[in-house]
Amino acid sequence: HKLDFVAEMNGVRAEHDAGSGSILVGDLNIAPLEHDVWSHKQLLNVVSHTPVETESFEAMRRAGDWVDLMRLNVPAEQKLYTWWSYRAQDWQASDRGRRLDHVWSSPNLVERFTGYEILRPARGWERPSDHVPVIARFDLD
Repeated sequence: HKLDFVAEMNGVRAEHDAGSGSILVGDLNIAPLEHDVWSHKQLLNVVSHTPVETESFEAMRRAGDWVDLMRLNVPAEQKLYTWWSYRAQDWQASDRGRRLDHVWSSPNLVERFTGYEILRPARGWERPSDHVPVIARFDLD
């Protein structure tokens, strides 16, 4: 099912004609990079981080000419999460997260991208989602 979705997304291109651009945001349910999960080795056979998913996901991003804005200023070697399981008794202490939520743009909007914030404290709110909000900021003037 997820791989069918990724295959369909291969046809979604980042439009970037003169004077316009595209932003794609969402819970794409794939953590593509080694440090987008709490344990690369332990999660290689777990849905959201399997090699077939991560390879298909990256091929989809490249085919659409999308830029991964969340990784622009965060090196691939640095942990980056937007999701923490409900199964952990103390999600903060265990910090077993994954980056399942993504912010991509067309290449021409990269210069207007000023940063993002992962609202990690929201995971600790009463009756929270397992995903936390992500705010992306752009200079549109």
